[in-house]
Amino acid sequence: QVQLVESGGGSVQAGGSLRLSCADSGYTYSSYCMGWFRQAPGKEREGVAAIYIGGGRTFYAEFVKGRFTISQDNAKSTLYLQMNNLKPEDTAMYYCAAWVGSCSTWDVSALGYLEVWGQGTLVTVSS
Repeated sequence: QVQLVESGGGSVQAGGSLRLSCADSGYTYSSYCMGWFRQAPGKEREGVAAIYIGGGRTFYAEFVKGRFTISQDNAKSTLYLQMNNLKPEDTAMYYCAAWVGSCSTWDVSALGYLEVWGQGTLVTVSS
């Protein structure tokens, strides 16, 4: 059974940094996408960043470009999201997901085939 388990969330002040991790167990395909999404209270879930596991190409939402970096460690089967210069508006539950399909266009209601989501990790940024 495929599982994605996030960790690394917490509370920081504006301008601070956090690194989220997503441990991947069981998603064994030669090429697929993994990404980070977030959902703030009262808002819809939105895409933050994604990476093409088969080739390493990355994609970012405009509002995190230059601040967040998505990366993978194949040996550890772990996805990361390094978040720098955090802002209060970054406060949200962050989820990782894996899917087979487009890595650059994110329809959170239907990412693609074999879609799997983690349970989320909470990030709170205070001003």
